Amino acid sequence: MASITLKGLKKSYGNAHVIKGVDIEINDGEFVVFVGPSGCGKSTLLRMIAGLEDITSGDLTIAGKQVNDLPPKDRGVAMVFQSYAIFPHMTVRENVAFGLTIAGASQAEKDAKVAEAARILQMEHLLDRRPSQLSGGQRQRVAIGRAIVRKPAVFLFDEPLSNLDAALRMDMRMEIGKLHKALGATMIYVTHDQVEAMTLANKIVVLKDGLVQQIGSPMELYHNPANAFVAGFLGSPSMNFLDVDVQSVQGDQVTVANGALDPVTITSKQGQFTAGTRARLGLRPQYLTPATDLNAGRLHGKVALTERLGAETVIEVTLKDGKALIAALARDAIFPLGTEVSLGFNPAEAHLFAA
Repeated sequence: MASITLKGLKKSYGNAHVIKGVDIEINDGEFVVFVGPSGCGKSTLLRMIAGLEDITSGDLTIAGKQVNDLPPKDRGVAMVFQSYAIFPHMTVRENVAFGLTIAGASQAEKDAKVAEAARILQMEHLLDRRPSQLSGGQRQRVAIGRAIVRKPAVFLFDEPLSNLDAALRMDMRMEIGKLHKALGATMIYVTHDQVEAMTLANKIVVLKDGLVQQIGSPMELYHNPANAFVAGFLGSPSMNFLDVDVQSVQGDQVTVANGALDPVTITSKQGQFTAGTRARLGLRPQYLTPATDLNAGRLHGKVALTERLGAETVIEVTLKDGKALIAALARDAIFPLGTEVSLGFNPAEAHLFAA
């Protein structure tokens, strides 16, 4: 196990700047997830930690040792890729032991470490099969087992579940979470899936265009996003954003309204606002409810789409100003198309961002 420090890390390909100065502290034993849209630089950053990409500038330390110029094999890391990258002509046992074989380990050592990895991953019964006889999830376990036997200080996962179907992804997500608890190792996991980030991470690093947008625990980022990008990226369905007019400001109390929203006072958490200007109001779909006297916020429109999902009902509302709004309501909510509705929200659960 090891701590990792990224200080001023940059990566450029000629005039194309991919990583633009990243500072991250990863503590010993943490499960850190790099998350962001395609092209944000998260996989490049992971490959720089692994030693598969050169560092243009900045410092990278693992367990207190600068490793900028160390080859991958000397960094104490093991990487699990999106593609399983296992050899089809070898058995599971031979695939898991491959790194040890290359390193010249004795047969006794290989047998002991493979047996331990198989026990942790609950795949003892698969050791004599070949990859063609395995499911996608089982093949990914083999790839993870090959990393475990090396006993690395740091595990690196590059979108390891992207090739699996939805149900298997959920199962493997739970298995990786259990693996982290069992090994207590430092793990860095790259994904574009915010559900994986929210469920697996001790710490999330949100990236956009090669820059860190925010670092924190899943719930910290969910409830206190640093900007509109983070707010919109985390959460499903995504946060609604409404353009509103700032009517008055008293300290951190900002009163806003628009053609579909009755005046409501929001406590400002991000930035300063001035009366007569525009702002963006962020509302999570789960926090919208049919309006009652208990709701200070009021939004008015007509139901344009209803999706009854069993556990909840998701409706799309066309607001009076023509903008669309998504609300995730109670499972037994019934709203025929065209129904005029008023939706309320608790101002304490709303977010206000600069326009």
